[in-house]
Amino acid sequence: MKLARDGIPTITFLVLAAAAFAFISPLPAAVLAVLAALVVWFYRDPDRTAPDRDGLFISPADGRVVEISEAEHPFTGPSVKVGIFMNVFSVHVNRAPCMGRVDYLEYVPGKKIAAFAPKASEVNERNLVGLSTPYGPVLMVQIAGLLARRIVCRLRRGEVLEAGQRYGMIRLGSRVDIYLPKDVRLLAKHGDKVYAGISSLGVMDS
Repeated sequence: MKLARDGIPTITFLVLAAAAFAFISPLPAAVLAVLAALVVWFYRDPDRTAPDRDGLFISPADGRVVEISEAEHPFTGPSVKVGIFMNVFSVHVNRAPCMGRVDYLEYVPGKKIAAFAPKASEVNERNLVGLSTPYGPVLMVQIAGLLARRIVCRLRRGEVLEAGQRYGMIRLGSRVDIYLPKDVRLLAKHGDKVYAGISSLGVMDS
């Protein structure tokens, strides 16, 4: 199983600690082994192949669609926002929804209320990534949730992403909002379960 690199130090520590306690006391060793297995499951990072279709926007996160609404941001202008809630059992690696160049980056400190609430998009800690694409600007917002303790984003301005490319993750349950061009034809609906890098959210008809 492929693992997100952010989890390697924690997993290594737990495995070594479990091995060490195996020579001292079996109960702590068993507890640490179970904890290590849970952490391995949390940091799983399966390989995925993005669908090849012009004008298609794919999900940036695993989870369930909890919001679809009209929105506006200085980077995108009027747009359609799709909110995806990631629970603790989701794969937490985030992926680019389409090909594009990173032209906007912003980190906003904030609260950590339950990420499935629409208000979380406005008040929670979040990291914003704006992509310039052939179909207009697209904004991805990684939002910390009630249990989330770290947002990871490794992008730099000017970097070019391919559809489905990994760009970061959020630890322990959270939310990702994506702002799509206002003329997008939505393919996903409220309540749909989606998967990063493979599930279609919308398409630009040409």
